[in-house]
Amino acid sequence: MITIYHNNSCTKSRSALTAIENSGKAFNVVYYLETPPSKSELEEIISKLGIKPLELIRKGEKIFIENYKGKQLSDEEWIDAIIAHPILIERPIVISDHKAVIARPAEKMKEIWG
Repeated sequence: MITIYHNNSCTKSRSALTAIENSGKAFNVVYYLETPPSKSELEEIISKLGIKPLELIRKGEKIFIENYKGKQLSDEEWIDAIIAHPILIERPIVISDHKAVIARPAEKMKEIWG
């Protein structure tokens, strides 16, 4: 089962969702702005991505620039920031079994489903 953490206002996220729909694979859509991941879910996503929490953050977002730019936070503190402001999550995130990618561009999804 494929899961996409999706923001419908994002062109890249819509493109990834269309690619998943066209793949014929079973999938689940998580609208993460309406239903943000829990701390444990976020930690699992970051682990599957194989990145640091800071690498999951959209650094061009107003919230980041105004509140976090230039700050040196621990991984735990970055996770707390993401939970407090899910708009900071880089998108789209596509997960299949034990692998995940930030699907920018959508073709990156091929890394997890062949």
